[in-house]
Amino acid sequence: MLMRTDPFRELDRLTQQLTGSTGTWSKPSIMPMDAYREGDVYVIAFDLPGVSTDAIDIDVERNMLTVKAERRPTAKAGDVQMELSERPLGVFSRQLMLADTLDTEHIQADYDAGVLTLRIPIAERAKPRKIEIGNTGGRKEIRG
Repeated sequence: MLMRTDPFRELDRLTQQLTGSTGTWSKPSIMPMDAYREGDVYVIAFDLPGVSTDAIDIDVERNMLTVKAERRPTAKAGDVQMELSERPLGVFSRQLMLADTLDTEHIQADYDAGVLTLRIPIAERAKPRKIEIGNTGGRKEIRG
């Protein structure tokens, strides 16, 4: 039901490892996530520790879900002298192509303990349903 659309993610990760550019304000390589089905709902959980809710933006355009989040520095620029900075800062972004069978009009989003959880219901038109066969009393040809 979900497809990744970030073909350069592994290349970015490898480049950061080779160049050692995982410091302050480098491009974070990933926004870790889990995706699973729970009954008639797809659940997607993104790890966003240290990000406030006002720094998270969720958009859906057609079937493209985009989640953007910004982790800002906790210390003011002139207040402290940074000795070590390993926590990536800056803008995180993740895009997912959603299947047509999902109801993008009714996505619910919750944020708790650094985890953004999206709940996307399966569209009514995509759910299995029974089709009754009428009986008119005589033989009837069924055409496709």
